Amino acid sequence: MSTVTSGVEAWRDETIGTAAVKALQKNGFAAEYVATMEEAAKRVMEFIGAGKRIGFGGSMTIKALGIADKAKDQGAVILDHNVPGLSAEQKMEILRSQLTCDVFISSSNAVTLDGYIVNVDGNGNRVAALTFGPKKTVVVIGTNKIVRNLEEAQARIESIASPMNNKRLDKPNPCVKTGTCQDCALETRICRAYQVLRRKPSLSDFTVIVVGTALGF
Repeated sequence: MSTVTSGVEAWRDETIGTAAVKALQKNGFAAEYVATMEEAAKRVMEFIGAGKRIGFGGSMTIKALGIADKAKDQGAVILDHNVPGLSAEQKMEILRSQLTCDVFISSSNAVTLDGYIVNVDGNGNRVAALTFGPKKTVVVIGTNKIVRNLEEAQARIESIASPMNNKRLDKPNPCVKTGTCQDCALETRICRAYQVLRRKPSLSDFTVIVVGTALGF
């Protein structure tokens, strides 16, 4: 990649990232822009301390930042329902515990330039925690997830987020074969609970960190 191309991409990331931050702030969210993954991880860790119960929403973005390992090293209590070897009962208990944790950390499927946060879940644990419960909520998104409006957010979910997460989770759903959502009616469907946060939920302490790079699906 040439220096010129790299510079143009950095300009685009910062420009669209700061625009999304301003829109989010207008809608009541605490929002900020950082240029790198390292800066994002450092900022997230400022909300984490020894003994705090930290919930995770199953995000590839947060996994890429290595937050769970960093939090564990600081002596935090990790509430991660995706740890291998958990029984169904253990997983359910962790999912419920995330709703009342000290810090809930997740990403989002899309953020619009209207300042809306858009998600779709299978179980609904993430959208529930993003709405109410945790003492602190932190959402981290890469600039690849910024879209113009709700129509583009839905299109992003159907053409990128949903098929890729279905593939990651090895689900036998049609989008794994077609690469795009087929609005299936199978029991294995993971797109079930749709959420749009148009304003910061009234009783939530909610921070959005926009990172100037592509992260997650």
